[in-house]
Amino acid sequence: MPLGALLLGGAALAQTPPAAELFRDADLGLGERLLKEHRCAECHARRMGGDGSAIYRPKGRINGPGLLRGMVENCNTELNLSLFPEEVTAIAAVLNRDYYRFP
Repeated sequence: MPLGALLLGGAALAQTPPAAELFRDADLGLGERLLKEHRCAECHARRMGGDGSAIYRPKGRINGPGLLRGMVENCNTELNLSLFPEEVTAIAAVLNRDYYRFP
């Protein structure tokens, strides 16, 4: 998702497919492996305390599957993880399954 679309908030939501469609072909095993490999929980724990899961706030600023994927892409860019688009989608799909549960 382009940064401009992310910044538009509600306008971006109207154009984003539902999670079932966005994450349909996501490789959940790959997403789980990448979350561990890149130590995402450890980074989130440093930022949020505890086990880091407090960073996942379904009613917070991430209020749709497109924004969730965009936030994973943001981590990818800011941390220079060099993830491919399908890897970003896989991670977002796992986070949606485990924390957000967007339809």
